[in-house]
Amino acid sequence: MKLYGTGYSPYVRKVLVALAEKGQSAEHIPLFFHDPDPAFQAASPLGKIPALDDDGFLLADSSAILHYIEAKFPSPALVPTEAKALGRAIWFDKFGDTEMFPVIIVPFVERVVKPNLQGKPGDEAAVATALNEKFPKIYDYLESQIDGPYLVGDAFSIADISVTTCFHNLHLAGEKVDAGRWPKLARYVTATLERPSFVTALAARTNP
Repeated sequence: MKLYGTGYSPYVRKVLVALAEKGQSAEHIPLFFHDPDPAFQAASPLGKIPALDDDGFLLADSSAILHYIEAKFPSPALVPTEAKALGRAIWFDKFGDTEMFPVIIVPFVERVVKPNLQGKPGDEAAVATALNEKFPKIYDYLESQIDGPYLVGDAFSIADISVTTCFHNLHLAGEKVDAGRWPKLARYVTATLERPSFVTALAARTNP
């Protein structure tokens, strides 16, 4: 099994965490999106990361890959089967991917990607706008949803993976959740990132 995509990517990290939770591994090939590598392009026709090649079975998109991994390696379960829990898990997976990512990633892009990977200055005004105007709405919602160590039921799931993965990028940009304002969220993020599967995923290579 080969997994394409830089370890900087929260989406690639989702898959690495899921594999680690299930005691599985993949040959990690840390390419950036739109890399011209023919094997990667075959696995990801839109050039997005992550992409998977499992003995010739090609698949792109982190959520699709997570569900594939869940079906192939069902234990321990990361996708609930009870109707309400399943619905919430799918919702938080989408929330992390489409609502959180574009906001939470801003400081990382401006403070890490642009100066270090693209050789151009970051935009601190964009960071300030994100931190002061956009982050609070997301944080307030998550604070209201956390009632224990997991977002859904009494087990770690794709919900926790998808929501927490971006926070590592936030930490790399020098920002953390204000524990005074959002105490439950701050504790939840810290505890989840310290989980062994996340520790393994966070050690993944970022560059070829």
